[in-house]
Amino acid sequence: MEAFNIIRATMKEFASVSDDDVKVFITLAKPLISEKRFGKLYQQALAYLAAHRMKMEGLGKDSGTGTIQDTYGLSSVSEGGTSVSFSTNQSDYSANAEYALTIYGRQFLTLRKRVIVPIISAGEARIDG
Repeated sequence: MEAFNIIRATMKEFASVSDDDVKVFITLAKPLISEKRFGKLYQQALAYLAAHRMKMEGLGKDSGTGTIQDTYGLSSVSEGGTSVSFSTNQSDYSANAEYALTIYGRQFLTLRKRVIVPIISAGEARIDG
């Protein structure tokens, strides 16, 4: 199943996003991941990465708390006698920190962990083109 069809079939919050806009986000996500490395999970990973980027842009259904951009970088908010603290992963500036901000980014990371081996023995290292 193609990434576009995965988004349309499983990510109902993006139903109001035009087909053209979804396709643009898929196109933007393509150079960021390797079809060779993800293999049979490539289209699914591409769908999650595109959905993550759409969510980060404020597309999709609003959860009632604003967009992800509204909370980026905040650790807590207080109003009157009520205080709300957010997870601290937002202050992590590693390469993966942004992906932790949406469910789609976390699903992408889960798939990536299944297919990308971070350490290769020097005796097994190959240079692939």
